[in-house]
Amino acid sequence: MTDVIDSRLGPPEVAAIDTLERGRLDDMLVAGYEILECYRVLAKGGLNIVGELLKGQGTFYEYDHFPKGDIYDEEFSSQYYYHSHREDQGEHGHFHTFLRSGAIPENVQPVPYDGDEPWPTGDEALSHLIAISMDPRGFPIGLFATNRWVTAEAWYRAADVIDMVDRFRIDHANPSWPTNRWMTAMMCLFKPQIAALLEHRDAVVDAWVKDHPGVDVYEDRELEVTGWLPVSVDEQLAAVRAALA
Repeated sequence: MTDVIDSRLGPPEVAAIDTLERGRLDDMLVAGYEILECYRVLAKGGLNIVGELLKGQGTFYEYDHFPKGDIYDEEFSSQYYYHSHREDQGEHGHFHTFLRSGAIPENVQPVPYDGDEPWPTGDEALSHLIAISMDPRGFPIGLFATNRWVTAEAWYRAADVIDMVDRFRIDHANPSWPTNRWMTAMMCLFKPQIAALLEHRDAVVDAWVKDHPGVDVYEDRELEVTGWLPVSVDEQLAAVRAALA
C-alpha cells in the first residue's frame, strides 16, 4: 500500500527517533518489550494477535466487525475492531482504533462543519485515531489514516487527535488479554508515525478542498485513505534502543 491520495504532498514526515524526549523514548521502549512479550505468550500456544479476535466468531466475512460488538474499555473510553476489505493492498485485514467522548477533554471540539451529513454528537462524538494493517500471520505491516466517512466519526484537528492517542488504553481481558495489551502498546511505540499520519491527513484534506471546490471533502468517496506508512516492531525498537544509548 502507498500514499494513494496526493503525491504532491509527499509521504508523511516522521520525527526522527533520536530527536524525541527521553521520557517518550522510555515509554516506547517499555511498549516495545510489551509487544514482544505478547508475541511470546501467544506463540507458545500457536496463536497470534488477529486469531485471538476471530476465535468463536464464525465465518470471517468481508467488512464485518470482529469481534462482534467491537472491543470497548468503558474506564478509558477506548474502542477498536478488526475487519477486512483491502486484500488487494497486501493485508489480511486491519484494526480501527477510537477514543470516545468520555476521554476527550471538554474544551476539545470537532472542527466546524456546515455539510449535510449528521456527525455523531454528545456521548457519541468519538474520534478515529489510526488504522493498523496486519499480514496473514497476524503481525503489523503498516499504519494508515482515513477520511471521516470511512469511520463515521466526529472530525477533530490533527493536533487534538495526536493528544488523544496517549489516552487510548484497553485494560481488560475480553476477548484476549495479550491482544488488548498489544493494541495499547502499539499506540505508544508508534506514536511518532501516528502523529505524522494525522498531520499529513489534515494537509491532504486541506489540499483536497482547494482542488475540489463545492465538494463536501469529509463525505467524498474519492478520498478514503489519506496516507500510509510501513511499520516494523523490531526496527522501531532497535531505533529506540539506539537513541537511548
